[in-house]
Parts: sequence; C-alpha cells; structure tokens
Amino acid sequence: MSLNTSRASRLCCGLALLPLSLPVAQASDADDALRFEVAPGITAHARLLEGGDIEVTTNRASSTQRLAPQEPEEQPARWSHGDYNFDGYQDLIASTPLGQVNEGNRVYLYAPTTGDFQELIWPEAPEATCGGFWSLSPQPATRTLTSSCRSGPMWYSDVYRYEGARLYLYRSMSMAGIDAAQLAPFLRLDAPDEADLLVVWSSWNAAGERQEQAIWNALEPPPEGVPLHGAGAVVVPARLPLYRTADEATTTRYLVKGDHVELMDVAEGRLQVRYRNPTRGPVSGWVQVFDSP
Repeated sequence: MSLNTSRASRLCCGLALLPLSLPVAQASDADDALRFEVAPGITAHARLLEGGDIEVTTNRASSTQRLAPQEPEEQPARWSHGDYNFDGYQDLIASTPLGQVNEGNRVYLYAPTTGDFQELIWPEAPEATCGGFWSLSPQPATRTLTSSCRSGPMWYSDVYRYEGARLYLYRSMSMAGIDAAQLAPFLRLDAPDEADLLVVWSSWNAAGERQEQAIWNALEPPPEGVPLHGAGAVVVPARLPLYRTADEATTTRYLVKGDHVELMDVAEGRLQVRYRNPTRGPVSGWVQVFDSP
C-alpha cells in the first residue's frame, strides 16, 4: 500500500488510532503571519498569501521566497515550524488536510549558508508504506522522522533516519496476513488480542538493503536503537517441523511443545520464527501453520 495525494483525498472518515504529533507554532490570526526565531540572532517572517502560498523572509536571506505547499484543488495548508533535520535551526512545515484524518506534509529546511528555506525531498523508496511525508513526528534522540498515514481502518508508519545530511527509509511495515484461527493449533500468541494487528516491520540501511525483520504490533513502531524483536508465541503440538527455508520440502528439525519463539516474517504460506536455544543460541526457521504441507 502506497498512499499518495490523489488516493488520500478519497479516504473515508474514521477515528485515529495513533496520536498525530504536530509542530508547536502557528500563524497569527491577526495578520496571517508566522514570526519565529530560527536560531539566536536569526529571525524569520512568513506571510500567508491568498490561495495558501507563503512568502518568507529572514534577516540573513538576500531576497524574499515564495513557497507553494499544495495543489490548487487542495485545502489551504497550515504552517508551523520545528527542527526536522536536528541541526539546531527551526524549519518550516506545511500541513495540508487530505480526507478527514490524513495530513500531507512538506518540509522546508533552513539553510544556514544562504539564509533561505529549501524543501526536504522525500527519499522515494518502494518499500515505504505511506509514500511521502504524512503527519511527521520528529524524534531528536534517534534523529528520525516518523511518517503516519491512514488507509481504510488501518494506520501505517514509515520511519526515516539521517545519515549525515541524507535522509533514508530506516523502517517500514507491511501486512503480515496472519489468521489467528489458523495459527492457534500450532502457536499460542503471548498477546492474542493483538492478532489482528500484527505486521512485518523491516529495517533498512542507507543503501536500501533490508537488514532485519520481525512481526510486531501495528499500532506503534518497535523500539529504535535495538535489534527488532518479534511478537512471542508458544508451540502447541508435540512436534512442529522447522524448515530452513520458506520452500523447503523436508526437514529433520523440530520444535516441541512449550518452546517459546518469536514471529519474524511470512512467506510462501509459512511463518518464520526464531527460537533461542539455551545451549546453541538463536535458531531460525520456517513453520507450516497456514496451509497443509
């Protein structure tokens, strides 16, 4: 699922499952202006124009900028500011309502060398769930930006991280397609009430290579700065075959009743699990839980 502007404008209404974190400053109702301190000694004056564009000047720029954050048919953007590349300077962000729960964002980073604002380009990645910047929430401690969008009854999230000045997709989510009723004879989930909200979270490096994945709750991104940890489950049958690959036909490896595993991925009608053997360490493999082998 990739949520773009045209699709978002047709989304149906619904209650949000996640809080939308928004920047803390807004334009003044008195003069349609946004005045703020970019950094000590640097001030910015942004004036809203008819149609939703904004005219921006700073005491460091040599000319006036005009920024256009939305297409003509969209609702006017709401302007505010925050630090979206964690360099200590305040940046501009335009939030445009699309549908009844989604907000598309355009971010304009302050450039200290020129004194103006330059648009932060979304690092296009086919693995991104939302596609673009949506309801951005900056996380200074990890230098990441979380983008959250809604399609149908579900909220989706992408997490972007900086490597130097370059932004890249760090984590994304995809539907796991786990049927709790089919899973029950084989694995008993530690948190069965979350069975309908399980997704596959993947971590990516700056080169776009998937580094790890784990099945986790859809309502919140997994903790950052630590390896992905999958949802837990306990083996139900006396023996459960453990295949080395998702398409392996036979195996001599088995999990036994009571073994505790983490759910890591889904493919080819099988579920990847990780079992932490007390003597040999983590052991990964695939179990047949959705269809007959």
